[in-house]
Amino acid sequence: MQVVQVQQGDGPVILAFPHVGTEVPSEVWGRLNDEGRVLRDTDWHIHKLYAGLIPGLTTVTATQSRTVIDLNRDPSGESLYPGLTTTGLIPQTTFDNVPIWDQPPGAADVAHWLEVVHRPYHAALAAEVAKVRARHGVAVLYDCHSIRSEIPWLFPGTLPELNIGTNDAATCAPVLEQAVAGIAAASGHSWVLNGRFKGGWTTRHYGRPETGVHAIQMELSQISHLAQEEPPFALDPARTDHLRQTLTEILATLADLAPRLAHS
Repeated sequence: MQVVQVQQGDGPVILAFPHVGTEVPSEVWGRLNDEGRVLRDTDWHIHKLYAGLIPGLTTVTATQSRTVIDLNRDPSGESLYPGLTTTGLIPQTTFDNVPIWDQPPGAADVAHWLEVVHRPYHAALAAEVAKVRARHGVAVLYDCHSIRSEIPWLFPGTLPELNIGTNDAATCAPVLEQAVAGIAAASGHSWVLNGRFKGGWTTRHYGRPETGVHAIQMELSQISHLAQEEPPFALDPARTDHLRQTLTEILATLADLAPRLAHS
């Protein structure tokens, strides 16, 4: 089983795609119910949205569905948002709190998929972070996500289109946070910094500015790029083109700022 695909670039920015995978092993597929097989909470087409935006990007892309195991959750199972509704290492429900299993997974399943999928993905990601930092003296990890714009079980109202997460400024240098927020503010998209989504386990685990590794999560509301947030989850060309312009500016700015951080 190939659980991760890596494309190495020569620049300082790494894109991580933990939730774009749609592969489901047969032993998992056979235990899902009809709703589970929709794979509704996939980050649909996000890797396509970011493809080719700037030269030199390294990409680390998961192949397996988050239904198998969630690569943006703490392997210990500790909640990223204590006191708030969320899903765990192996989701039991959709983000609408609809069950997805005929035969729910247990502790043995969690242990197995941690070993087979979660750890290899993060070993690959950690290796690329180390290579980029060794080459440039700094690495900027940009964790790419999307989510439906209205999910009452998780948050009230409509989610902004651009949700920037730095765990309250802990995971990257202030100049990076300020630059991304400034671009978002001028983009014409609705946006928020450290709102409902402050950055998941990837951002919090790798983002150590004092070591030269800076991490930012971008959670895109799917209304910003999908024709509809229901099957078949197709991209909307006009929305996609507009959003790609903003994302290009963000990534180019991060790449431009990285060298000064390496020597600060």
